[in-house]
Amino acid sequence: MNKTVKKILKGVGLLFGVVAIIVGYFLYKFSSETGKMTPVPTGQISEHGYAIKDEFANMYLIKDSLGYIAIDAGKDIKVIESEMQKLNINPDEVIAVLLTHSDMDHVAGIPLFKNAKLYMARNEVKMLNGEKQKIPGYNNSISRADYILLDDQQNLEIGKHKIHCILTEGHTSGSMCYQVNEKNLFTGDILSLHDGKLGHSVKFFDLDHDMTTKSISKITNLPNVEVILTSHWGISKDYKNTVKDWKE
Repeated sequence: MNKTVKKILKGVGLLFGVVAIIVGYFLYKFSSETGKMTPVPTGQISEHGYAIKDEFANMYLIKDSLGYIAIDAGKDIKVIESEMQKLNINPDEVIAVLLTHSDMDHVAGIPLFKNAKLYMARNEVKMLNGEKQKIPGYNNSISRADYILLDDQQNLEIGKHKIHCILTEGHTSGSMCYQVNEKNLFTGDILSLHDGKLGHSVKFFDLDHDMTTKSISKITNLPNVEVILTSHWGISKDYKNTVKDWKE
């Protein structure tokens, strides 16, 4: 074996070694951070509201006379289907899916909801077309292209429910919170809850952690909100007390 071949093999070996270290660190960090999360169990959480637990994430369902509105679509389509069966809810009855963002643990169940219109923030398209990436060379993806794009401060009505859209970029380019019927605030991944108090998002998973922190301040002084519903850190039913001590 000549020296050139040896150098090439050595270089390839070093490259694989570096890649293995990076992947190993990512998997360790991923497992460590998700292991701290505290989603609520699958079940009814209010008169018209339901939580679906999918490993370390929650998606939510809001009942309407026309069907159900889903906030996000979970991490594993089989788990989502199974958990909905426990609640005797047919995925065909979901008439709308509102994505807080397009990370993989929020979009897997979309194919279940074949009768639903799909909504997400206009800015989130940047995560799908590669303009913004959390991991170089990796784009977020969803299974449908017929999504309806929403703008910051846009209002819409689905069935009898009134929804106010709040762009809270940072975790992704188009992370969006949904204020439903004034009192319920669905926050996705932009914040955490600890002992009934508002906390920072997980920096490891953010596109821009500083921007996420600034975005949290957009939702700490909302009139009429009573309940905060997160994707990974459970629910607070005491909005005013939860947000009162928040500081960037």
